[in-house]
Amino acid sequence: MRNDLERDWVHSREEDTETEMVFRPSSYGFPPARGRKSFSLKPGGTLIEGGIAPNDAQIETEGTWRLEDGCLSFYAKSAPKASRVMKIISVAKDRLVVKK
Repeated sequence: MRNDLERDWVHSREEDTETEMVFRPSSYGFPPARGRKSFSLKPGGTLIEGGIAPNDAQIETEGTWRLEDGCLSFYAKSAPKASRVMKIISVAKDRLVVKK
């Protein structure tokens, strides 16, 4: 599973359901959007999260990630507790589905 996770993921909100969020690789052919949240899971545990600033500029924050009991856990730099935990429903090279 770890090999399938190590890539750049972008939120594909058009595919979300009431209970699940869908992410696609950054190379996916997304329809136009005002901005999308993203995260990059690097080998060795490095995390780069992308978001949208109030002025519509892209912002990035760095941290670490871990795969823990079927969950993807994000940690801010030097933080002992996860800042975000997502329960993985399914993962493949072209699609990641997590519980909302």
